[in-house]
Amino acid sequence: MSSYTTISPDKLSKLIGTANTPALIDVRTDEDFAADPRLIPGAIRRNHEEAADWGDEFSGRPAIVVCLRGQKLAQGTAAWLRHLHVSAEALEGGFEGWKAAKLPLVPASKVPARDAQDRTVWVTRARPKIDRIACPWLIRRFVDPNAVFLFVTPAEVLAVGERFNAAPFDVENVFWSHRGELCTFDVMIEEFGLATPALLRLAAMVRGADTGRLDLSPEAPGLLAASLGLSRMFDDDLEQLEAGMTLYDAFYRWCRDATGETHNWPTNKAKP
Repeated sequence: MSSYTTISPDKLSKLIGTANTPALIDVRTDEDFAADPRLIPGAIRRNHEEAADWGDEFSGRPAIVVCLRGQKLAQGTAAWLRHLHVSAEALEGGFEGWKAAKLPLVPASKVPARDAQDRTVWVTRARPKIDRIACPWLIRRFVDPNAVFLFVTPAEVLAVGERFNAAPFDVENVFWSHRGELCTFDVMIEEFGLATPALLRLAAMVRGADTGRLDLSPEAPGLLAASLGLSRMFDDDLEQLEAGMTLYDAFYRWCRDATGETHNWPTNKAKP
């Protein structure tokens, strides 16, 4: 049973992917990490020995600390963070417990190199519609909550990526792009090891809306309409992205929690 200083894998799994996901801090030793270099979705690596130095960066938000088995490293780091006024818990069973529960794990090798502020940086074409909003949502919710997105003219995406150490996506001839009938969102789900039922359902919606195959999902036309509407509401791509985050939060929660729920307006009975 969880205590106020621990959280179960099941409870954490319900927070990941939502706007309320706590900071996830992986403090496994380098040796333990090398044995399985994957991360709980959205987790960042930190050295437990330096918790007193980096702990303040998490002030004002909840944090979950992950070590190999949820014992001394996670417990001690979480205690240090609480000393620094961070609401911190340790993950019960640690990384091994999460893995035993067959919950998603992101290969660290697929995550682009981080900048000096420990953020991944991505670049794509300006004036996003569907894939170029869905992919940033996926990255911020499941890979790197602090990810930076640069929107530039199509002809400059690759050059900007090279000069600013940014990973290009949703353009031709790059790793993060369409593959056959799959759109970039599909590719990211596959490469990041995130093929949960909810995300696969959402992927069908994105693919249908992004590629004009609206028959792939009954919800694809609605996603297309909402996405095109957002693109008309905002001239600033970053403002559109922030609005799109809320849109995809809603679609994801429907995919995960509410697909069986219906809304039926009561039929008016004829008056006598």
